[in-house]
Amino acid sequence: MDVNCTKSQSTSNPDTALHYFHFRKPESHDGVSVFELIKTCKPLDENSLYCNLLQCSHFRNTSLVAEINDQLAGFISAYRLPEHADTLFIWQIAVHPAFRGNGLAPRMLHTLLQRLSGIRYVHTSITEDNKASWQTFRRLALDLGADIHMRMLFDRERHFDNRHDSEQLVEIGPFTFFSADNLGE
Repeated sequence: MDVNCTKSQSTSNPDTALHYFHFRKPESHDGVSVFELIKTCKPLDENSLYCNLLQCSHFRNTSLVAEINDQLAGFISAYRLPEHADTLFIWQIAVHPAFRGNGLAPRMLHTLLQRLSGIRYVHTSITEDNKASWQTFRRLALDLGADIHMRMLFDRERHFDNRHDSEQLVEIGPFTFFSADNLGE
């Protein structure tokens, strides 16, 4: 099991100014908690409970749970692109409202990248109005010293039949990230 702890120090949210987060791979029993967490994280799209169970089991090696005192504080669902094993697609990042403002999303991303080997690119899709996601991924590109490019992935009219905002594909990379696997740990 993946175990990593980090201390959160933030002045932006005094109620959560000092926390120790525990990072690990999700387990199938986390599916319901992930489902409930994502409900609290607008504007994230809610998936079915079954989908969240699959994320926590079939995609557990490329996903991450953040906990504090056995409470789910955050979740990343991700997968390697089938045709490009060096590319990690971040499906969703969810941070519980009580733990926002502590830099948890960037720390979860860094922890996940440290755990995986051979990742040189990160992709995600973001709607134009999701300011928090744009900030998180621009910061990741800066932290990694990597280029960031955007292009249309799924168009509101063409792909979503006007039922969902357009999704921009965000591509970060190439970069070299030294994971535990790279370091022989």
